[in-house]
Amino acid sequence: MVLTQESVLHALASVKDPYLGVDFVQTKSIKNLVISGNTVAFDLELGYPAKSLWNGFQMSLTKAVQSLPNAAEIKVLINCKTNVVAHAAQTGVQLLPQVKNIIGVASGKGGVGKSTTAANLALALLAEGASVGLLDADIYGPSQPMMMGLSARPQSADGKTMQPLVAHGVQVMSIGFLVDPNEATIWRGPMATQALEQLLRQTNWNALDYLIIDLPPGTGDIQLTLSQRVPMTGSVIVTTPQDIALIDARKGIRMFEKVGVPILGILENMAVHTCTNCGHTEHIFGDGGGKSMSKDLNVDYLGALPLDMQIRLQADSGTPSVAADPSSVVSEIYKEAARRVAAKVSAKARDFSSKFPSIKISKAT
Repeated sequence: MVLTQESVLHALASVKDPYLGVDFVQTKSIKNLVISGNTVAFDLELGYPAKSLWNGFQMSLTKAVQSLPNAAEIKVLINCKTNVVAHAAQTGVQLLPQVKNIIGVASGKGGVGKSTTAANLALALLAEGASVGLLDADIYGPSQPMMMGLSARPQSADGKTMQPLVAHGVQVMSIGFLVDPNEATIWRGPMATQALEQLLRQTNWNALDYLIIDLPPGTGDIQLTLSQRVPMTGSVIVTTPQDIALIDARKGIRMFEKVGVPILGILENMAVHTCTNCGHTEHIFGDGGGKSMSKDLNVDYLGALPLDMQIRLQADSGTPSVAADPSSVVSEIYKEAARRVAAKVSAKARDFSSKFPSIKISKAT
């Protein structure tokens, strides 16, 4: 059998993207296909970061090509790459020039592990090959300085904009870098909202594929205003299986729906506790509440994280789980959730606003 581009593409179409549910040919991820003698070479270009899965994808695609008649001796060369593009946010919200996609991490109430989840999702996206930033939007109770192990003040070369601090490879900005950590931030809602917008738009983010925003808990005026002004590609809802947390998580979902921010998924935290001494497992806050809610609301279920003391210890020490122990079970759960979120973003409509030329009207002479 003589190999042709048509036959090779037909074989490659048998391999599905596990997150988008269709084959890599249909997603237009197969690029630059070249057949030369007994060698087939092409690029696998994904619209979301998944570096840890590249070897598996290469093996599946190689096997598909070599399954063609008389093609067992064919050499297959695959170059994997990530190409994250900007996707549309809410209509009428000004986008950020150096940020392709903004993902909000929210919860209807505090104490469910939202900030820990935001930090680990940022680190997971970074580990999978993306350029990532993390904005701490909790003006009254910033957590990211401690969780990311940062305490310095941002530098400003022009007195108008700030350089983000960097921890574990993630660009980070927080009001906690600018105020005394022992002083309470006693600001009314409009002041807090204005401060966040300044942190968002006056930070010199450097070519980010994703900016993760650790949103303040609740669904009040501040949260509603932020969700209307921050150009979010989508949001992730963090909850525990406890009924009281699920009630508030539903409110958070409804809030985002009203302002046109897509829900990218629900991540269930503190789902189960395993005794370190005897191995007994117990659902302290309930069993399967997050999964049941995601099914009821037709929202993706991103996974369940255990109630594990190491998650808390690692976050408190300034090195969250994905950075502290990248190969742990907990880190793999965060990475799987991050891949699923990024893949869902990649399937959204692209943003082309930056492609249009600016139109200037001048007086006729």
